[in-house]
Amino acid sequence: MSRLQAHALLLIAAIIWGSTFVVQKLAVAPDTSGGESIGALAFTGTRFLMGALVVLPLALREARAAVHRLSRTDWLGFLGCGISLFAGAWLQQVGLGMTTVTNAGFITGLYVPMVPVIALLLFRRTPHWAVWPGAAGCAAGIFLLGGGHIDAFNTGDLWVLIGAVFWAIQVTFVGIFASRSGRPLALAVSQFVIAGVLGSIAAGILETPRLELFEKAAFELAWAGFLSVGVAFTLQVIGQRYTHPATAAILLSSEMAFAALAGAVALGETMGPIQAVGGALILGSIILVEVMPTLQRRSLKPAE
Repeated sequence: MSRLQAHALLLIAAIIWGSTFVVQKLAVAPDTSGGESIGALAFTGTRFLMGALVVLPLALREARAAVHRLSRTDWLGFLGCGISLFAGAWLQQVGLGMTTVTNAGFITGLYVPMVPVIALLLFRRTPHWAVWPGAAGCAAGIFLLGGGHIDAFNTGDLWVLIGAVFWAIQVTFVGIFASRSGRPLALAVSQFVIAGVLGSIAAGILETPRLELFEKAAFELAWAGFLSVGVAFTLQVIGQRYTHPATAAILLSSEMAFAALAGAVALGETMGPIQAVGGALILGSIILVEVMPTLQRRSLKPAE
């Protein structure tokens, strides 16, 4: 596969993820007649079980080629990935019912500068210096995203922000246990199944899922499950094998911009000049945190 083709796959993944914010919001919004919509737990659980079906054949193929069995530590790590994935996705889904797609997209992206901080707190891994200015830039971006008023940060934004903390934990765990186990696809399908089962059980206890609600949300579930969880993840795994990590980071970070674009086209959401500056500041800070360590490592390599 050429590098250009790999870039195209990563860009398609970012487009799918960005547009999924709209789909998620539509899923939990009441219809025009005021009818009931599918619950956040039921939606979250179902979408991950659907996505697991897409990745399962690839995971089975990986298992047949594996040279060693997964250890108890690997499975415990996969469990941690699944629990944090469920928490992040569910909190994001709840928040989307109370905030805009644009805000949710940019606030979710804050997990990037959180990851090195989580790694420092949990595993004592010292973060790259770029994390600190990146975190400051993200904090300023959130303030501007609220129009420069702290009281404009609503309850939905807070739910999404807490969800971003769990996304950061999930990404940290994945980085550790995917490398340790040597089975990234086994990890992926395991965490999808765990998140799906947790969401489904919680929905059965805390919500009143009914068949007609799933039927009403069939399109949204198919998009968020098969496309966002299953297909986009697969595109990411394939694309990142054939391009530089810094380039992949920039392309995948465009998810936030596509979320804002999708919100504008599908829902008529708008951003004022101050909010646009805030969004750009968040995006720029995230790219700094993702790209700077890789570029610095390249510059330190001896000339051949």
